[in-house]
Amino acid sequence: MTSTNKAAKAAARKPPPGALKAYVASLTGTSLEYYDFAIYSVASALVFPKIFFPSNDEFVGLLLSFSAFAVGYLARPIGGIVFGRLGDKVGRKYVLVFTLVLIGVATVLIGALPDYSVIGIWAPIILVLLRLGQGIGVGGEWGGAVLLSSEFGDPKKRGFWSSAAQIGPPAGNLMANGVLAILAASLSTEAFLSWGWRVAFLASALLVVFGLIIRLKLEETPVFKAIAAHGDQPKAPIKEVFTTQPRALISAALSRVCPDVLYALFTVFVAVYATKELGMTTGDVLAAILIGSAFQLFLIPAAGALTDRFNRRMVYGIAAAATAAWIPVFFLIIQGRSEVMLIIGVVVGLALHAFMYGPQAAYITEQFPARLRYAGSSLAYTLAGVIGGAVAPLIFTALYAASGTWYLIAGYLLLASIVTIVGLAIGRNPQPEEDLRLLHRDDAQGSHA
Repeated sequence: MTSTNKAAKAAARKPPPGALKAYVASLTGTSLEYYDFAIYSVASALVFPKIFFPSNDEFVGLLLSFSAFAVGYLARPIGGIVFGRLGDKVGRKYVLVFTLVLIGVATVLIGALPDYSVIGIWAPIILVLLRLGQGIGVGGEWGGAVLLSSEFGDPKKRGFWSSAAQIGPPAGNLMANGVLAILAASLSTEAFLSWGWRVAFLASALLVVFGLIIRLKLEETPVFKAIAAHGDQPKAPIKEVFTTQPRALISAALSRVCPDVLYALFTVFVAVYATKELGMTTGDVLAAILIGSAFQLFLIPAAGALTDRFNRRMVYGIAAAATAAWIPVFFLIIQGRSEVMLIIGVVVGLALHAFMYGPQAAYITEQFPARLRYAGSSLAYTLAGVIGGAVAPLIFTALYAASGTWYLIAGYLLLASIVTIVGLAIGRNPQPEEDLRLLHRDDAQGSHA
């Protein structure tokens, strides 16, 4: 092999300029924001039913708490519409700064909110409003974070580069559950319910400041710069997505349903089922979620990279089908109340989630043309959340309360898997040529000038 060939291969392996910085920024931002979101998820199962939604019927309090949890998902389409439009018109960078501030402020205020015993009905009302703010911020965050890393990265390796934003949820979940586990272990139950849980929420202020420092140093993505240089930004991106990209929108939205429902099962409802039905401790559940999330940190980018080598839709679909098969196995192996079996069950469940979630960002964004990516991706992601993750804990709780068994829950996951496979079937495969044409056109015109 000649030195010229070696140099060419080394250059091909080298990340594009700014790609690693964008990858870290995307990962860091979504990790911080999903830390905020994750501590709410855990608190909605273990804390809020007792202090914000007191009721004589335990399941009523739980359902009310999960309803407030769902508000965050229901608000996401608002964020997707508002910030998706801005992201395609004015760029990715400053939209991402604003979403970070919005989620951070809402989370800190939740940590400082007096409970029901202090201000009565105003406590749950204000909690829901703050949860609304969290949801709007997350609705606008995801699409921009994905584009940040993918549009700086190699278009032919979009599965890997896009996975940066996908690592955020398990990383945030890991931090959140770790903080809550330490607090729960070091405090009495009374102290944890009284003030201990608030520490995790208030600590997010430090994380938000750190995230802002990173994001404010970012440049705009090369792809958006190329679009803006030629005045190709859409005037009405939301309208254009609905009128010109209906199939892409449906495919991208349906692809998200199974991963969302699966994640809600293994990070939210499992805490309820294992503690209430099996009599296991909160520490057992949090340990299982922590270990499963730690594995996801590596599995998500690995899954994204895998789909750059093999058909993305095929890998995604196999993981969705395997999910339907694993759920009955999971419930059967944890009936013996073994902590080891619980850990194995959650780790496998979250691994299956990783093999859908890792390539999900690339799959969703590549359904839309570059000039409509922020709006299209945000709409698909947030609308799917309404029928997926938003209602999943409520449906899990209602199905379990009605039947007293896990069979209906397994059927629910089977349905979610089928929906996602249908979405993948009508989608399109990666088309990196569009980005390459945009960037090369800009380079060519710059060299002629």
